[in-house]
Amino acid sequence: MKPILLTCMLITMALFTQAQTSSAYFGVKAGLNIASLNVENGVDFNAMASAHVGGLVHVHVASHFAFQTELFLSGQGGKDGGEKIKLLYMNVPLLLQFMAAEGFRFQTGPQLGVLLSAKDKEGNVEVDIKDNLKAVDFSWVFGLGYQFPGSELGIDARYNLGISNINDGSTTIQNRVFAVGLFYQFMHYRKH
Repeated sequence: MKPILLTCMLITMALFTQAQTSSAYFGVKAGLNIASLNVENGVDFNAMASAHVGGLVHVHVASHFAFQTELFLSGQGGKDGGEKIKLLYMNVPLLLQFMAAEGFRFQTGPQLGVLLSAKDKEGNVEVDIKDNLKAVDFSWVFGLGYQFPGSELGIDARYNLGISNINDGSTTIQNRVFAVGLFYQFMHYRKH
């Protein structure tokens, strides 16, 4: 797990360095997750509401293109009847954004997730299942954002399609997350 965290930190540091030499915006984001678990040859865990919160760096690389990375906590998992799987990830997406007229942003890219905690709750009984799951999750992000003209405030909607198996056992389990939230780009930095 330490090499994974080190990799995340190196990627983030490289992006911050790039931000120092380009037109960059720093910001915060938060919102609602509707998460589920896709279980191969089994019963899927249905949608469950949770939240996400973190920060972002938005770097313009051309007039209509930007690169954005984020570091945020994300509640994920799913439920099946009275059973709930509650997962907490630290996610680092690396997004390429196409900025269209009037503030729209189309975005896609890979995302690395590091599992911080995992609980299986049924009734009043909650069991730690982190040792049964893989420490890393890879997913692909598809999304649309909108920044209000003349404002630092925007709205973001995305779908995170899990492409790796998060289960340490023989059954393949993948994360699925629909997320919607607000972002605020509070600082603009331009190297002179």
